[in-house]
Amino acid sequence: MTEYSASKDQQHPLYNRDRPLINSLLAQEPTDYNLAELARLKIRYQGFPGARDIQNDLDKVLQRWGLTEEELLIKTRQLHDVGGIYKSRGKKEEQDWN
Repeated sequence: MTEYSASKDQQHPLYNRDRPLINSLLAQEPTDYNLAELARLKIRYQGFPGARDIQNDLDKVLQRWGLTEEELLIKTRQLHDVGGIYKSRGKKEEQDWN
């Protein structure tokens, strides 16, 4: 383990909102929307000193979908360049990275 011990792990303020979404991604296929959500969550939890279960599950989704993190980010940049990835879901077109 890193210099952070489990007792020093922090609770992410959005953990309870994100956990059900991550559980859903684990069971779904890599649609454009799901790719965008996975990338957004990977960025949100990157380097966060806690939520290790979420970080591990995000990596599992990447593996299951046969992608590296770099490939995921390339794909989602292309999706966001086109735009509208969240409009069909009724969400505002906003970037919620952290």
